[in-house]
Amino acid sequence: MSTEAPRIRIATGGSFLPRTEDWWAVLLGLGLVAVSVGLYGQGSSIKWLAVTPAKWTHLADLTADLVKNWQRYLAQFVLWTVLFGATLKVLGYRWIAFLPSFLLVYVLSVVIFCLGQWDQANYYNLEPPLVALVAGLVISNHGMLPAWMDAGFRVEYYIKTGIVLLGATLPFTLVAWAGPVAIAQASIVSVVTFVVIYFVAIRLGLEKRLAATLGAGGAVCGVSAAIAVAGAVGARKQDAPIAITLVILWAIVLIVVLPLVSSRLALPTGVAGAWIGTSELADAAGLVAAQTYGDYAGRAQISGTPDAAITAFTLMKVVGRDVWIGIWAFVLSIIATMRWESTGVKTRVDAGEIWRRFPKFVIGFLIASLVVTVVAKGAVSYAQFNKGPINSDLVAPLKNLRTWAFVFCFLSIGLTTRFRELADVGGKPFLAFTSGVVVNVLLGLLLSAVIFVAHWQGL
Repeated sequence: MSTEAPRIRIATGGSFLPRTEDWWAVLLGLGLVAVSVGLYGQGSSIKWLAVTPAKWTHLADLTADLVKNWQRYLAQFVLWTVLFGATLKVLGYRWIAFLPSFLLVYVLSVVIFCLGQWDQANYYNLEPPLVALVAGLVISNHGMLPAWMDAGFRVEYYIKTGIVLLGATLPFTLVAWAGPVAIAQASIVSVVTFVVIYFVAIRLGLEKRLAATLGAGGAVCGVSAAIAVAGAVGARKQDAPIAITLVILWAIVLIVVLPLVSSRLALPTGVAGAWIGTSELADAAGLVAAQTYGDYAGRAQISGTPDAAITAFTLMKVVGRDVWIGIWAFVLSIIATMRWESTGVKTRVDAGEIWRRFPKFVIGFLIASLVVTVVAKGAVSYAQFNKGPINSDLVAPLKNLRTWAFVFCFLSIGLTTRFRELADVGGKPFLAFTSGVVVNVLLGLLLSAVIFVAHWQGL
């Protein structure tokens, strides 16, 4: 997640265009929500474009469904290509590189989506998030693709757009109810994890700015927090890449570990989602783990619904932890400027620093939730929100589009992860960061499954 302050460019004709994926994800997601709401108000729906593969038993059934709906898939591909391609061109990416790359992403996503709709997929544990991740890792780490194709593997852009669309599937009343607990739980974990990583790093002899960068990467939102804090404290250019490497390494490990341990403990899906949201180091990786565990609902005495895992994760990670990026960047930049020597920080911290570091897609998530909740009117509970035409004609199509964005993201994680780039980090940074991961995971389990368990079960 990039939290870089949006740069503004005056385009031809005097229009103002944002210069970060963060803002474009907000505009793109809210634009889809606005079109959906407009069509719904006229008695129509966007669901023709929000096509997904149907459940199938035999390949003949799947083939028939794909042949029947090929025009819808083509139209959807064109829609995503135009929306993502045009905005990425504004951000400086080459259309000629994006188009074939995204075509690969979309085709592979269709295959993965179809595999997940097989009636035996659960039996063989072929959850789409994990299948997408593994497929991407295999392709990426066997040198099957040229580097220029990374132009279409936009992990952060897809996840941000998906989270904005996710807001449209969660009533604002639910966000308002669960938000205070999520923020309280996230605050406890953020402070404790940062302190542990920072002081272990200092005891191991690491420099303060590297210690702070590692602490932020483990305590808040992984990559973007590491980048934001490295810039705020004037860290060396190699400090952020070290933290980012460790974030990616542990994020991938936790994708597998957290759902596995949750299933062994038979945690309700809402409780597991909250634990994953408290413990995972990146939005995209956490969403893979949450959706994977959500697919376990109803199996092996696991109570709850698939949506409960994603909802709890989102409330914890997006509403709770992500807002700490700006806070840590702001606080640490003051400390670096006033207390640390030779920080490299050239300017004083100003009151707008928190806003510049704040992840803007969180705003899009909340606006989307509020808009659709107002349209739903009398649907005051989550169950009512998911019933009737409000669900079939408005919420469900947006949920389908959200799922496509998430699958693009899961696949892109694998396609952009090269294990050889994770190899050379150093023992001391690894030990410091890992100490925080252990504390983060254990404290997250205590808070989610013991202290606030009734709250997360109530989702």
